[in-house]
Amino acid sequence: MWLRVLGSAAGGGSPQWNCGCPVCTAVRSGTGPARTQSSVAVSAEGRSWFLINASPDVRTQIEAFPGLRPHGDRASPLEAVLLTDAELDHTLGLLLLREARGLRLHATPAVYKTLRDGSGVLRTLELYCPVEWRAVVPGADVPLADGLSCRAFDVPTTKRHRFGPGADHGRVVGYRLTDDRSGGRLVYLPGMQALTPQLCAEIAGCECLLIDGTCWRDDELVRLGLAGKTSREMGHLPVDGPDGTLARLPSLNVGRVIFVHMNNTNPILLEDTVERHLVEAAGMEVAVDGLEVEV
Repeated sequence: MWLRVLGSAAGGGSPQWNCGCPVCTAVRSGTGPARTQSSVAVSAEGRSWFLINASPDVRTQIEAFPGLRPHGDRASPLEAVLLTDAELDHTLGLLLLREARGLRLHATPAVYKTLRDGSGVLRTLELYCPVEWRAVVPGADVPLADGLSCRAFDVPTTKRHRFGPGADHGRVVGYRLTDDRSGGRLVYLPGMQALTPQLCAEIAGCECLLIDGTCWRDDELVRLGLAGKTSREMGHLPVDGPDGTLARLPSLNVGRVIFVHMNNTNPILLEDTVERHLVEAAGMEVAVDGLEVEV
């Protein structure tokens, strides 16, 4: 299977329009690459593609990737969109896909309900094009295309629900994608509050893991005076620390680890930082827009 990182930053991108933190300042000066908001595309054979999350930058991301451009008169190679949650930075791009003849959407009942009755994104989209909802059931193996299957898994979170009380389960999921011909496994997990035993079991032994790299420190935004919440309170396990991803992942026997969904404040976005060197010394990678992975 093939995967293309369309966007490697968290909500707001890097640089964020209203942020003057050291990383955003460096990116604006040209000493670091700009990044769009988090999303990837996956394909079994490199012809038809599945989008995981639809960011507000989806149009720019499609134009930057020839594999997702139309072939002929509005014949798009985009087969469906899979959602990990109902966050605006993962779903607003659905509205930019409204010219589609129809859109197939894979989402848990909790996410689907939030998009219809909470944020209203889905109700608006349905005024423009037909939407076929396919309910995502965590733990169930589902064929996506010939040679490609996926299994969603629940990602527990205590993050505040912005659109009403919400549900306890299915608010956030990760996806384990399998190449049915080679048996190769890839896990996409852009949002994770803790590495629970269940999540470790889903990750362990996979050939490639794209994982939440939102903040380096738990109090990163607090230290910079940009927010009053820690990374964990926002639903994201930090990279650093005794129980952070950098310390925990080596024991899970993952072939390749790539950090995605980095906040604009995270110093690993810049190549010449101590934090970036620590990630690379551990044998892990930091995604950039346009990174391609074959499993």
